[in-house]
Amino acid sequence: MSTETQLKERLLQTDGEFQQLAAKHHDLDSRLATLIGQPHLSAPEELEKGSLKKRKLQIKDQMEQILRRSRTITGSGLDPGVASAAGG
Repeated sequence: MSTETQLKERLLQTDGEFQQLAAKHHDLDSRLATLIGQPHLSAPEELEKGSLKKRKLQIKDQMEQILRRSRTITGSGLDPGVASAAGG
């Protein structure tokens, strides 16, 4: 498992804000998949699709900020004990 994946998993278990953002991102992704799967979208659905994409990107940016902050705190993104053992 990559360090990035480990960090995301740890944040999903320990960071309430990250958990909420991940859940919201998943919900938006599901709705977007439903819209994309339709053969034809009405004008309001097209607007919703664009809005969902923007909102998903905003949430992903917020999640990335939390990941960056966590990497800074823990060194390379590893648990502090692992970072110390790795010489970090």
